[in-house]
Amino acid sequence: MTTLTDPPKEQFRLSMLLYDTRYRSATIQVIAMIGFMLLAAWLISNTAQNLAALGKPIDFGFFSEPASYDINQRLLDYSSRDTHLRAALIGLLNTLVVAVLGCITATVLGVIIGVLRLSNNWIVARLMTIYVEGFRNVPVLLWIVFIMAILIETLPAPSAFRGDNATASMVLGDSVAVTNRGVYVPEPLFSNSLGNIHLFGESSLRFDISLDLMAVLVVLGAGIWVSNFIRKRADRIQEQTGDRPVTWWQRVAVIVLPTGLLLVLLGFHLGYPELKGFNFSGGTHLRNSLIALWLALSLYTAAFIAEIVRAGIMAISKGQTEAASALGLRSNKIMSLVILPQALRVIIPPLISNYLNLTKNSSLAIAVGYMDITGTLGGITMNQTGRELETILLLMLVYLTISLSISAVMNWYNESVKLKER
Repeated sequence: MTTLTDPPKEQFRLSMLLYDTRYRSATIQVIAMIGFMLLAAWLISNTAQNLAALGKPIDFGFFSEPASYDINQRLLDYSSRDTHLRAALIGLLNTLVVAVLGCITATVLGVIIGVLRLSNNWIVARLMTIYVEGFRNVPVLLWIVFIMAILIETLPAPSAFRGDNATASMVLGDSVAVTNRGVYVPEPLFSNSLGNIHLFGESSLRFDISLDLMAVLVVLGAGIWVSNFIRKRADRIQEQTGDRPVTWWQRVAVIVLPTGLLLVLLGFHLGYPELKGFNFSGGTHLRNSLIALWLALSLYTAAFIAEIVRAGIMAISKGQTEAASALGLRSNKIMSLVILPQALRVIIPPLISNYLNLTKNSSLAIAVGYMDITGTLGGITMNQTGRELETILLLMLVYLTISLSISAVMNWYNESVKLKER
């Protein structure tokens, strides 16, 4: 009778870290990480010693010093007596405004232009090709300066709106003034305001939250949630019976009626800009620097997004279009219901890179005098305080955080639309 026994287990030896394939890759990674950390520690230590020898040790105390400069376009209250930290916060918000507006506008334009490039109409397709090639092959900085020059040189001055012999007039029912100093639009006001919530007291990070705006957003969000619930219910009924109930009026009503009622209760009205003296007062002032930067970044990035959309659509088999046509769907329905939803899986990954490029290109705002985070923290604050290392490191950290946040959101969305196996 033969007895089978397990072979003796091999004892661990240090040489196995290099010669055993089970451990070699981990060993190399640990050694590389240790080497990188040692190099980084040496660089940091050497930099700190050299700065200390120059009498400039690393110090972030300059944030509490008065900024002593103005910021013309801002979302929060700010004066030249505020600190450098407050100025950096205002610049960060200005960067986020341009990034958000630019990404939305560029996406809408890029999708439309990308679809039109595939149009059967020869003239439309060629015009879109000229647009794409024109914007893609000229540096975005030139477009920013060019659009800024157009706004300044071609639009009328505020004085042109004055008197009986005025050579310019307001548009949209005398509610919007387009001038060479910017665009003045109506601002939302509430006669029965709920007030504001003051956060962080009188510190540099202080800001106010409008309870009126919060109430409108909550009611609007609740209406959208109920509208989606009605849509999903209609989908279930269609799957069970084959007939889809008419619910569009219900979905519109649950969004519009509660929001409209709340606006009436809050006394919502618009404050219109008026010409007083040598300039307009009242309303919301969108300066030419913001408009030029917004338009240039949007038009420039839209050209790249258009090519991404075109490539995504062309990646879908023509059999999808033919099958949808055989079912009686029209061209616009085929594009919106069949082609684009499938093309999103191809479009979104490169779209993330274009969003990141647009956000980083917003740092060119200093060319037209728009005070973003680069113009405040990396510009005037750095020049006044002489803290080059601290400001540049913080500026790099800000852009890194924004870019990683955009990547995280878009990657999450990409996972949600990715084809799932059943």
